[in-house]
This record gives sequence, structure tokens and C-alpha cells, in this order.
Amino acid sequence: MIANPATQRPDHERIVITGVGLAAPNGNSLSEFREALLNGRSGVSEYEIRYVGKTLAGVCNFDELRYQKKKELRRGTRAASVGIYCANEAVKDAGLDWPNVDKSMVGIYIGVTEHGNVETENEIYELRGFDYDTKFWSHHHNPRTVANNPAGEISLNMGITGPHYTVGAACAAGNAGLIQGAQMLRLGECDVAIAGGVSESVRTFGIFASFASQGALAAHAEPAKASRPFDTERNGIVVAEGGCLYILERLSDAKRRGAKIYGEVAGYAMNSDASDFVLPNPVRQAECVQLALRRARLKPQQVDIVSTHATGTSSGDVQECMALRSVFAGAESTWFNNAKSFIGHAMGAAGSLELGGNLPAFADGVCHPTINVDTLDPECALDGLVVNEAREKNRVDVILNNSFGMLGINSVVIVTRI
Repeated sequence: MIANPATQRPDHERIVITGVGLAAPNGNSLSEFREALLNGRSGVSEYEIRYVGKTLAGVCNFDELRYQKKKELRRGTRAASVGIYCANEAVKDAGLDWPNVDKSMVGIYIGVTEHGNVETENEIYELRGFDYDTKFWSHHHNPRTVANNPAGEISLNMGITGPHYTVGAACAAGNAGLIQGAQMLRLGECDVAIAGGVSESVRTFGIFASFASQGALAAHAEPAKASRPFDTERNGIVVAEGGCLYILERLSDAKRRGAKIYGEVAGYAMNSDASDFVLPNPVRQAECVQLALRRARLKPQQVDIVSTHATGTSSGDVQECMALRSVFAGAESTWFNNAKSFIGHAMGAAGSLELGGNLPAFADGVCHPTINVDTLDPECALDGLVVNEAREKNRVDVILNNSFGMLGINSVVIVTRI
């Protein structure tokens, strides 16, 4: 057990996670998702999309009508539907007395990679059937495609009158949404934050087509084995959708209402590579990890689990492993895992889902594995990399979550046991 330096801060400055709501390709609750991760159950399946044809993807199958009506689904967006499901599930999980919560002091901070592509592609495709006569263009287009849509639809659905907005941060967005929520609580802008990331990426052919043109779209005869970070036979990204939203509160408020607490957001950092459109910069990634550790007042050897970002691309995995080796050299008790090997790359939701998958380790002491590592690439070798089967630790106190994105945006979140 380590002494958590964050406990030196007053309770009103400490931000904790009290609720989790998620939709993943292999689970529609934290317990389902965790069970799949511990038992090696992939959520990747065969998928077909316009113009691209047959491919592979991580597709969610949650109950869309649990919190929305059919009319609302037709009017709204897939990203918002994912977000509405996750937000309502998170509030329920947190045990908030929702009818009596001051909705003007609830903030919604949703990380997204992109938004509006699905609706625009679909509407242009449908307009073709009307000889591109724009009088047939959907009057729902503008509210569907504005950048704040996923957060705004959550606000409408749940009657939240506090601030809502999205945080565009490429594939670092899940962490970025969580970071924004924590910052707004510390500033006193809200008393409850609904924060994390969502993605509708599998609904847009443009994403698949772009990865295919880069030679970065994964293929495999067995869908469950297609996403294979760190393996010598990895051949690209499996596109996935999903979401994971957290209820964040000040520790003082959580204690006052006797809430269960998953963990404390003890440190975080974001920075930029400023070096390439898509190729990661291991020096900048390492600096981001080190900054988050300094802010959490922790040393690398105190980290129990590192959730890697690794997407299964030939160069990206190597670059991240270079960064991790430079930071965690000699940290013999630090283990590394990866959730994309199970579900693919959920883009804006990736970071928040991957953190969520590790949070139960505080309770059960188990590190879920990276699956599909048949032959480890020597350039991706990490001491402590957990492959193919879960491993038990005596105790987990610190989880570090990496999440990086195109145009060189990096994010790291550290969560500690309370």
C-alpha cells in the first residue's frame, strides 16, 4: 500500500468518481464490460458499410429505448443516443437523488473525436434520390451536426440546465472530457459533472475509407482476432463505437451523501507533439505522462496499472512503447494492458472506456490482459505487459490511463484508490 499524497489536499479540492455508465461492443454496463475483459471476450464482429463494403468493427447493442422514445431517436444522433444511455446509467449508478439535484449546477462535458459526419453522409446519400433538390434536405440537419450536439441532447433528455459542451480532442477526447469535468468542479462552475467520451464512428464510411487508404484498417479471417496491439501480425485499426461517462463530485460532497467511490482523479495532463499529423512523438508522450505524475505527486514505480493507448498500427504502438520504457524503466511492479484488443478503437470514447475497464481493479486486484498477442513485437516489449490472461496483484492503488490522438494531442489521467 502506498501513501497517497493527494490526501494532503482538502476534501473540497479532491475530485472523485461516484458513477459509471457505459456502452461498449462487449458490454452495456461496467460489470458486463469488466467480465468480458477478464474472460477474453471480444466485441469485434463482421460489419458492412456503404461504399467500403465488408469490414470489421466494434458495434454496440444497448437498449436505445431505455431512456429515449422512437421519435427522439429519429430526430437525434447516434452519438447523442450513446451519450444519453451512458449519462442516465451513470446517474443511476451514482445513487444521486436525481429529482432533487439542482440541475443548474450539473455540468456536461463530453469528449468527441468528430461529430456530424454520419448525418451529413446519410443526408447527401438520400438527397441523391431526389436529384439533389435541397428542399428535401432534413430540417434536423443543423441541430444534429453542431459540435455540442451529444452534450446538448443529454441536457435536453435529462433536464440539465447547467453548462454543456463537447471537447474535441481526437482520440484523446475521452480523457479530455474527464479532465474538463474535474477542472470545472474545482472552479466551482458545477457541483456534479457528467464527463467522459462518446463515439458514433462506425456509422460513417469516411473513417473506414480514410484508414483503408492509409493502409491502416485492420483485417483478419477471425473478427475477434483482428485488433492485436503489440503483436507482430498487427495490421491496423478496428473502428468501434461506444461511450463511457462518469459522475464526478468533490470528495466533500460525496462523503456528505455517503456515496460509493470508485477512485480519485489524482492527476492529469495534456500536451501537444507539434511534429506530425499522425505519427506520434514518444518524447512528447513521455512528457505528458511525467507531468501527470508530478501533478499527482507520484513516482513511476508507484503506478500499478498503465492502460495503454496502442491502436494496433505498425508505428503507433512502437512509439508509445518507447515513451513508456523511458518513464517506467525500473518500475518492476507496474503492469501494462490494453482494451482496444477487445473492442477496437472507439475514438472519442476510447480513453474513458479503457479507464472504466480498469477501475474495478481497485476492488478485485486483477489486471485485465491485452489479448491477441501471439508473437510479441520485440519493439513493443514492456516489462510487465499482461498478455492473453488476466493477472492478480496483491493490491491496486494507482491506475494511469494513456490516450493520444491525431494532430499530436496527448492526454493522461491518473486515478487512485480512496
